[in-house]
Amino acid sequence: MSRSQELRSMLRESSEINIVCHNNPDPDCLASALALGRIAATAGIDERHIFYSGDISHQQNRAFVNLLNVDLKPFDTAEVEDRPPGSLLAFVDHSIPGRNNTVPPDTPVDIVIDHHPAEDIDARFVDHREELGAAATILTEYVRALEVDLDSDLATALLFAIRSDTLDFLRGATTVEYEAAGYLHDHGDPELLRKLSSPSVSGGTIDAISTAIDNRRTNGAVLISHVGRTTERDSLPQAVDYLVRLEGVKTAIVFGLVKESIQISARSPDPRVHVGEVLNNAFGDVGSGGGHHDVAGGEIPLGLFADYVTDDGQLLDIIEQVITTRLVAELNLSAEADGSELT
Repeated sequence: MSRSQELRSMLRESSEINIVCHNNPDPDCLASALALGRIAATAGIDERHIFYSGDISHQQNRAFVNLLNVDLKPFDTAEVEDRPPGSLLAFVDHSIPGRNNTVPPDTPVDIVIDHHPAEDIDARFVDHREELGAAATILTEYVRALEVDLDSDLATALLFAIRSDTLDFLRGATTVEYEAAGYLHDHGDPELLRKLSSPSVSGGTIDAISTAIDNRRTNGAVLISHVGRTTERDSLPQAVDYLVRLEGVKTAIVFGLVKESIQISARSPDPRVHVGEVLNNAFGDVGSGGGHHDVAGGEIPLGLFADYVTDDGQLLDIIEQVITTRLVAELNLSAEADGSELT
C-alpha cells in the first residue's frame, strides 16, 4: 500500500480531522492544510478544521488567507484535549507537539506530513521527507495519486506554496518540486498567482527592515542585526532575506522583540554553516531553534528579561548582548565586527 493509500485508509475510518498549522503559518503550511482537508473530504470526513496559533502578519500570508478564503480558527488546547472518538489530529509542515506550535507536549498525534529536520516524530502516520523543498510537494503527490478534484484555487495554492518555500526554485528545490509544479501549472490561475506574489507591504514591515539595516554588524562573512520591537513578526525573515544579499555576507541572523518573545531568523548559503544547528545549539537551552542548513528560525520567551527590566531600551540592550554573545561563541567568531564589538 502506498503512503497516499495508507493515508486515505486512515481517513476513511475517521469522522473528524483537526489540522493544526504551526505558529504564524506560511503559504506552505496553509496550502498543505487545505490539500489535506480536501483529501479528507473525498474520504468522507465532513468535520474538517484548520487551526493556527500566533499571528498571520506577513503580507503574503494575509493575502493567501484572504484571496483563497481559507477558513482558519485560532487554536485552543481544548480542541485536542476534548476530541471525540474517531477524531484525528494532524500536523502539516511541522511535526512535534510544543515545537513551533502551542499543542501541549506529549499530545498524541495521528498524522504528520513535514519536510523540516526533526527527530523522534511520533504519530500513527508519518511522511517526513527532509530532502524535499516543501511540504506542499508531498500533498501534491497525494492529490495526484488519489485523483482528488484539483480546482484552480487548490492548484494555485499548492503551486504558490512550492514557489514560496523554495524561493522560486532557488532554495532546496528538487526534481520532485519541478514535477509537482508542472502538474499544478496546468490547473492554476495565473492572475491569482500574480496577486499572491505581489501583495502590498505594511509601513511597519518597512520600518523594521530599515532598523535592521541600520543596526547591522558584520564579522567576516557573518552579519548580525535586530529590528528592535515590532508587531510585524514576519519582517524578520524579510529583513534577513535582504541583508544576506549584502556583498561579502554568507550568513545573516536577525532578531527582534515580538510581543512576549524574542524571534530569530537566519539565512546562510554558505555550505560550511548549518544555521539550523547554530540556532539550536545557541538557544535550545532557553527556547527553541532549528531548521535547514540555509534557512532557520528560533524563539526565546522573554522570561526573566521582562521580569527585571521594564524599559524597552534597556531590555533590548541586554537581549542584544546575550543573543550576540551566544551567536559569536557558536559561530567561533572574534569579538570585533566592523570596528564595533559584538559582545
